Amino acid sequence: MKQLTYLRVFVLSLIGLLGGAVLASDDRPNIIYILADDLGYGELGCYGQEKIETPNIDLLARQGMLFTQHYSGSAVCAPARCVLMTGKHTGHAHIRGNDEWGERGDTWNFAKAVDDPNLEGQRPLPEGTATIGRLLQSVGYRTAVIGKWGLGAPLTEGIPNNQGFDFFFGYNCQRQAHTLYPKHLWRNEEKVWLKNKLVVPGTKLPDEANPNDPDSYGDYELEDYAPTLMLEETLQFIDRSRNQPFFIYFATPIPHVPLQAPRHWVEHYQKKFGPEEHYSGDRGYFPNRSPRATYAAMVSYLDEQVGAIVERLKELGEYENTLIVFSSDNGPTYNGGSDSAFFDSGAPFNSERGWGKGYLHEGGIRVPMIAHWPGRIAAGTTSDHVSAFWDVLPTLCELADAEAPADTDGVSFLPELLGTGKQAEHQHLYWEFPSYGGQQAVRMGKWKAIRRDIFKGNMALELYDLEADPKELNDLASTYPGIVRKMETIMASEHQPAALERFKIKELGD
Repeated sequence: MKQLTYLRVFVLSLIGLLGGAVLASDDRPNIIYILADDLGYGELGCYGQEKIETPNIDLLARQGMLFTQHYSGSAVCAPARCVLMTGKHTGHAHIRGNDEWGERGDTWNFAKAVDDPNLEGQRPLPEGTATIGRLLQSVGYRTAVIGKWGLGAPLTEGIPNNQGFDFFFGYNCQRQAHTLYPKHLWRNEEKVWLKNKLVVPGTKLPDEANPNDPDSYGDYELEDYAPTLMLEETLQFIDRSRNQPFFIYFATPIPHVPLQAPRHWVEHYQKKFGPEEHYSGDRGYFPNRSPRATYAAMVSYLDEQVGAIVERLKELGEYENTLIVFSSDNGPTYNGGSDSAFFDSGAPFNSERGWGKGYLHEGGIRVPMIAHWPGRIAAGTTSDHVSAFWDVLPTLCELADAEAPADTDGVSFLPELLGTGKQAEHQHLYWEFPSYGGQQAVRMGKWKAIRRDIFKGNMALELYDLEADPKELNDLASTYPGIVRKMETIMASEHQPAALERFKIKELGD
């Protein structure tokens, strides 16, 4: 255990007595941040899901704090993760969209990228970026990324080991995560070959195959299942990090399609849901005999993993000294055989295509967040504090007594978590997304403004009252022109021209 000077303990204790959120302890907590991939706001039991079983995550919520107004940093993977890691919203962030860095060559050729690391991965974060990992590392935390990275291709300055993480295991590349039975993963800077043959995403059933025969799907259920390997590495990292505080960013690739899940969970939901129409693979990824059962199985397997992590913490005596945060990188998807309508995945928001993943509507960016820390966060509490991914960095810095960068867009929500001191509030939240037609959005109090189809020259704003209209169906822009003008001013002030050409929005003057 690390020892602080008596003066330091006295000062921290005094701050605590005065109502501050800083911990008066010489034993800073471990932090595990679990990020689901494409998990909708309504896909957990504690958020109202009725078909998918998530008892372990629901227990975290009952024993901790559930946030009802938490937002992702973006509507798709890479920019959301960049915002999370850097504490800067997408008007200031380096990575503002998915970018496969195509000028390197045939980056979308899956098989070529398996063999050539120069074709794998996404455009990198710049060298020296102030990430959560680097900031916590600087104050003595052991840091790990386990799961999916997507913020810097192999052999670049953007890999996790160059961005403040002592340990990395998982997918470097988002495209390679389009199968959960990959040929390889990465352990730090070493490529780890798995016991899986190469099956390229998009491979369909042979013409002669019987789609109702389970044996027809053998190519899509191989030996080494990446999420299982990631859990094993997470538990091992916890085991070997007991002598100093640790931070684990567990960035699971599930339930992002393809539809691939452990057989025991698939069979559970096949019995629960009954017969269903097979998925042919016509909307990407791989065919699947029981797509709804498999999707539910993926979510329940993630829940099982959360339970395993909690159990290991208890076995090692680290449970009471660990903050666990659970969230998702964006709203639910619309392809690969997923069925958001069946599960009502974004409830109470719209979540079908055009409203969920890829779009700045509530279904695309409002995400679950649960915070759990026994004895520190009051059990069974619900928070309507409006927060976003860019708040996570200053929150964890305050918790770990690290200095957050002066240019963060975030506001620490540690006072909200601990119930101490005065919680600062955002005047507004801002997003921009140089894809899916070009979009901007602002949340200000109960109001939400969206600008869509910017690339087509549209600069008009839609305005919604989220209290009365959470599905964003009734555009009130013509009724409240004064609010619209305020939103336009915020959009103009929060947007800075992107450093990378790929993310510039010419219609905004870039």
